[in-house]
Amino acid sequence: MHESHRQAAEQHELAAHAHRTAAERNERGDNPTANWHATRALAYSDQAYKLAKEAQTKSGQIVTL
Repeated sequence: MHESHRQAAEQHELAAHAHRTAAERNERGDNPTANWHATRALAYSDQAYKLAKEAQTKSGQIVTL
């Protein structure tokens, strides 16, 4: 169970980093690179959500967001 939570947290961190990088590139006017990083952020976020749901199921806890 702990491994599932750790993996989800890692994906959340990768998503946050990609979001920050996309914002920095966007501010510099590098839209193609910003879009690429934003797409990566979405992929990491989707994976983090999937892993978090799996971890929740494995832990047997139901949490309403």
